[in-house]
Amino acid sequence: MPLSRARLRLLVFSLLTAAFLGALDHTVVATSLATVAGDLGALEHMSWVVVGYTLAATVLLPVLGKLGDILGPRAVFLTSLVVFIVASLACGFAQDMTQLVIARVLQGASSAGLQLMSQTIVAYVTTPRERPRYLAIIGAAFPVAIVLGPLFGGLITDFWGWPWVFWVNVPVGLLALALALVAVPHVEPSGRRSFDVPGAVLFTVAMVALVLAVSWIGDPAASVPVLIAFAIAGVGFTAFFVVEARVAEPFVLLRAFRNRTVAAGIALSGIIGIGLFSVTAYLPTYFQMAYGTTATVSGLVPIATVFGMLVANLGTGWLASRTGRYRPYPIIGTTLGAVGLFIMSLLPVGLPLWVPMVVMAVVGLGTGSFMSLVIAVVQSATPRSETGSITATINLVRQVGSTVATAVIGGVVGFGVAARLPAMIDPNGLTPQVVRESSLAVQTEVAAIYRDVLAPVFLALAVVYALGIIAALLLPGGRLSDEAPADITVDADRVATP
Repeated sequence: MPLSRARLRLLVFSLLTAAFLGALDHTVVATSLATVAGDLGALEHMSWVVVGYTLAATVLLPVLGKLGDILGPRAVFLTSLVVFIVASLACGFAQDMTQLVIARVLQGASSAGLQLMSQTIVAYVTTPRERPRYLAIIGAAFPVAIVLGPLFGGLITDFWGWPWVFWVNVPVGLLALALALVAVPHVEPSGRRSFDVPGAVLFTVAMVALVLAVSWIGDPAASVPVLIAFAIAGVGFTAFFVVEARVAEPFVLLRAFRNRTVAAGIALSGIIGIGLFSVTAYLPTYFQMAYGTTATVSGLVPIATVFGMLVANLGTGWLASRTGRYRPYPIIGTTLGAVGLFIMSLLPVGLPLWVPMVVMAVVGLGTGSFMSLVIAVVQSATPRSETGSITATINLVRQVGSTVATAVIGGVVGFGVAARLPAMIDPNGLTPQVVRESSLAVQTEVAAIYRDVLAPVFLALAVVYALGIIAALLLPGGRLSDEAPADITVDADRVATP
């Protein structure tokens, strides 16, 4: 039974509220992290507040996607929302770092459920042609959260105290829950399904080991744990692929990669994580060091990137739904991304800041052109009974690509800059403030060093987007259908508990 237009709008607003809540929580903590660690007396464990969240949000994606297919997306979505609210309360009441990290793990797992099930529910209640527009609206939560998260985190920490960084989620979460109980329809799962427990365990262990390995790779003191983690990941993934080849209901839909649309779409999703999300965190430091800007001014470049991403995401979603055509946008988008990052690799230091802002805005426009669109396209090429699993795979590839590439870029920047600095400069004490207070000769030398280190990084990411052009060209053409598949029943009137 199709949803009425008013019910669909209420549903989209409900899903957008929940998706924004999860996305904002990932970014809002950054500016309060030092204050939290200082109050809890565990500065050396500060990174686990972020690592625990990211780890849970990454490794549980396939689990949540599969549960969405078996139990229905409504049940997983509402459960995730309740857990997120409870975990937010627990974070604010944490008395030590151990309690906070455990609560953050629950937050990360539940935020992954919110994001994933929001995209899955849209796939169930819309036709393939309607889907890009609504996924673009929900996908707008992420770029907006990137811009607003650090600002909100700083303001809340300064005026209310760091516990309110987490407690502010509670009233917004309760509003989202009330809306969801009314708006999210019940979806009948397609028959009795089994859960691949051995595959889930092997995949989770291997993915945990991989994420930990890339998170620790920049720490010279953790060389042995890094090697052990990589070894566990290698063995775990090998065993996982052996098991998946033999089960009737695999944990991850490896067979779906035989479909060219699915394979090309997932490759494009991974390119977003590797090619843009990975480098965004390093842009402010680069411009503070190479261009001599303040921290506030350096944030204008990521904002320009995110703004371009937001505009293109909404624009291409609307155009694809209006015309049914989708193939041109990934081709144009990957081309813009490759050209923009290539230009970034050639820019000399000392240019007006608006120049790199415009260039990175072009990269954002290119990325936004297919950021949400590929999710709609891949969902449309997959049986609706497997929507949760395939949506989880798209997000997993993007998240893992971003995590691994971020660690690699961090190592390249850290070791590259340290190796090039003159003997009189201590790399451990090198901050933007120190550089600005140094002589003009030192400022010029540090700027040149950062430019020399980051230029090959931009060039490598341009190559990643160039590979994305090939993936986009391999994406089959055609029009998105106006008819919804009939293999799943959506009851617009039934409101069920999870």
